[in-house]
Amino acid sequence: MQFRQSRSVLPAVVIAAIVACCSNNVQSQSPPTNVLVIMVDDLGFSDIGCYGGEIETPNLDRLAENGLRFSQFYNTAKCHSSRVSLLTGQYCEAAGNESLKHAVTSAEVLSKAGYSTLMTGKWHLDREPTDVGFDRYFGHLSGACNYFLGDNTFRLDGEKFDVPQEGFYTTVADVDYAIDFLSDAREESQPWYLYVAFNAPHAPLQALPEDYAKYEGVYDAGWDQAREKRVAKQIELGLLDGVDQPSPRPEHVPAWDSLSDVRRDFETKRMRTLAAMIDRVDQEIGRLMSDLEAAGELENTLIWFVADNGACPYDRVSNHVDKDPTDGSVSWSDSTGWAWARNSPFRYYKQNQYEGGISTPAIVHWPAGLKTDPGAIHRQPAHLIDVMPTLAEVAGADIPGAFADRELRPVSGQSLRPIFDGGEIERAEPLHFKFATDRGIRDGDWKAVSFRGEQWELYNISNDRIEMIDLATEEPERLAALVETWTAMGREVLHAADRSLVPAKEAKLPHLNPEWTNFEKDPGGDGRIRSKAKKTAATKPKQTESEKPKKVRARKNTQLKIEDGTLLMTFTGDDPGLAFDAFDPAIASGPYQLQFRLFSAAKGDGELFFTTDEETSLPNGTRIEFPVDSDRKWHDYTISIPTEARMHQLRLDVSDGVGEAKIEQLRVTDATGKTLIDLP
Repeated sequence: MQFRQSRSVLPAVVIAAIVACCSNNVQSQSPPTNVLVIMVDDLGFSDIGCYGGEIETPNLDRLAENGLRFSQFYNTAKCHSSRVSLLTGQYCEAAGNESLKHAVTSAEVLSKAGYSTLMTGKWHLDREPTDVGFDRYFGHLSGACNYFLGDNTFRLDGEKFDVPQEGFYTTVADVDYAIDFLSDAREESQPWYLYVAFNAPHAPLQALPEDYAKYEGVYDAGWDQAREKRVAKQIELGLLDGVDQPSPRPEHVPAWDSLSDVRRDFETKRMRTLAAMIDRVDQEIGRLMSDLEAAGELENTLIWFVADNGACPYDRVSNHVDKDPTDGSVSWSDSTGWAWARNSPFRYYKQNQYEGGISTPAIVHWPAGLKTDPGAIHRQPAHLIDVMPTLAEVAGADIPGAFADRELRPVSGQSLRPIFDGGEIERAEPLHFKFATDRGIRDGDWKAVSFRGEQWELYNISNDRIEMIDLATEEPERLAALVETWTAMGREVLHAADRSLVPAKEAKLPHLNPEWTNFEKDPGGDGRIRSKAKKTAATKPKQTESEKPKKVRARKNTQLKIEDGTLLMTFTGDDPGLAFDAFDPAIASGPYQLQFRLFSAAKGDGELFFTTDEETSLPNGTRIEFPVDSDRKWHDYTISIPTEARMHQLRLDVSDGVGEAKIEQLRVTDATGKTLIDLP
């Protein structure tokens, strides 16, 4: 089965050329369009006012009222992979994951068309923005940071930036520098492209005092009532076709009235903080809009507001739960209960490929370019992979087929300009969804989805957007065809390893994730379900040294010797490698780096797999590819491990066949390079 990954645009190009030749005077009077792309982090589908929320977001509501909303705009359900898709027009694995080694970025494409390219905020990929096309950058390279204190990954134009010890809040700083960058760019008399990647409302949950005070008492009634009100508002707005009620509360989320007083108090404060963080994002977007208006640029600036995934359910570690989260000393994690309410009316969350994980708000505002009615809602599916090709068409830029030092793969997204012009698009191929073991595919009205690699489910999204009526039994042939297409696209489009495309396993119902909130314990410390499993395990007899899992072990077709800390490996067959079992539960949460020196006399590139829970077994965790120099010389390697969770297991393959290799100085570090674990 072959998949076409780019659509011919020759007719449009020919027409554009004819128009340009015949109307040079008109063209000379049409200034190039500026571009502002805004991405927020872990935003629920119903979190902002124009998508059903009670949070005050007047600036986003204004963009929607005068622009275009999408009711079925998709992401990848995860932070870093969505950023890859947004910037490259490709699925994350196809682009080379965080390395971007098989892709070009929108900054590189628009730069060639004469644009100043600017970015502020969260990066969460390899290298730095100024290495891949951005002229200016302020922000943090990490996947998350303390909003008041920052972290060691902050950069300003490629140089280390020391975060001020007082008067700093990341969301505000992102826009401070964005406005400064715009001011400088205007002096160059050329169009600009600004990408603002807010870290909010991603954990840690921390809010400015004045924003936190604003939402006192708003969430005292709890998540059941909040979800009911949000869905009622969505129906009133006409946001969703065929949805007249939400999906029911799942078994893993208790009724609000059943919670203890101490639990209700903490959960109320958590949602109050999230609302304050989202409110602040809107305020800062308002500052940007005011700056554009003052410069006379709002009319001809294409503004695109998107999110990287749905609300986050991962309840990791919260400290000082009795205090207010209004300075850098208090740090709270997310709530599964509130994630359920925030993703109204859908099911599930970030990382899951159900609508709750992959469907988020998307607003386009462009008075000079949109032909749709103000406030229109577009109901065709679209995806983050469509952003880059759309920007290229709007800017009159070419997406290259070759680029220095990279082996490019075709763009899978397609331009949404026909939608901006009041029409529709014909999707060239189904939309593919894959992160770790969570899977999905959308082809027309039909969607197949799998929770953590378990049994596939089938839904007709046209009349069951909330995914409640599983038609897998009634439509087995349709489901089989979708799964076959998902697998074939995984191989041919994503270039994913076969081991990550294995058939689904039997479902374990009800669905659970060890990262979700453990509501049986009082707030504070580790809030996850997995902490309950640890207590049970603690009652087991103590293991002898011989029974404990070894820190490193050789996998199949691998002979391993360790001499003076150097790992000496002989590979005798296919798929060799090393496995590192059961890291210390006390290891800090990610993101991580795996650093080592490698001497290779074996063929093939490398792969890294990792898991973040006790239920997932390797190689079913997240897979990362990396190139290996097999030239019998020592080389240094640093591989980014993009997770905010704690790593549980790790597998490292530095070859895919027969040969020999040596590894030394193997260690796991945090995102700044601080050593967390020395291996072996």
